Amino acid sequence: MEATATATALRRLSLLSSHFPTHCFSPQVAFNCSSSSSTDGENQENGCVFCLIVRGEAPALKVYEDDVCLCILDANPLCFGHSLVIPKSHFPSLQETPPSVVAAMSSKLPLISSAVMKATGCDSFNLLVNNGAAAGQVIYHTHIHIIPRKASDCLWTSESLNRCPLKSDEALKLADGIRENLSFLNNFEDSKGQGSSLIVN
Repeated sequence: MEATATATALRRLSLLSSHFPTHCFSPQVAFNCSSSSSTDGENQENGCVFCLIVRGEAPALKVYEDDVCLCILDANPLCFGHSLVIPKSHFPSLQETPPSVVAAMSSKLPLISSAVMKATGCDSFNLLVNNGAAAGQVIYHTHIHIIPRKASDCLWTSESLNRCPLKSDEALKLADGIRENLSFLNNFEDSKGQGSSLIVN
């Protein structure tokens, strides 16, 4: 069991190190960020690389900063201009990030993405959130990727895949399930006194 945990930690270390230039990356910092006693690999604030960047204890190229969030260049980008918008407070996943923080980050995306596109000469971009290990999340501190795009850059292999239309019976069942869960979650939030009014058709 211990060998498996070590192998997992080393794999995460390798993936994590790809986000930072080798001359400024500390394996000890990465190991602290990637390993945790929790089963899903959530890191603690004091060992999180993004928290270290926020506190000025780890290097990063900052391109934007305000009271709630900052934007840095990904040091090992998928493409030229690949940037990350991160909250200054530590939240390990999107669903654990308060709506007010998500809103503050999102409100800056048009401004930052426009600047990224102009600086890179791109006219398109993707916004991406890797939320959870199966989705490719490596650093367990909420962050939004801004990925500039150019025509025919072939960045995502999924773009060349044939897409199949949803079958009507599956689609109806799926839509019902999502609406049911939205209603349940909204009622749960309302019972805590901090819900919003969700209208379900």
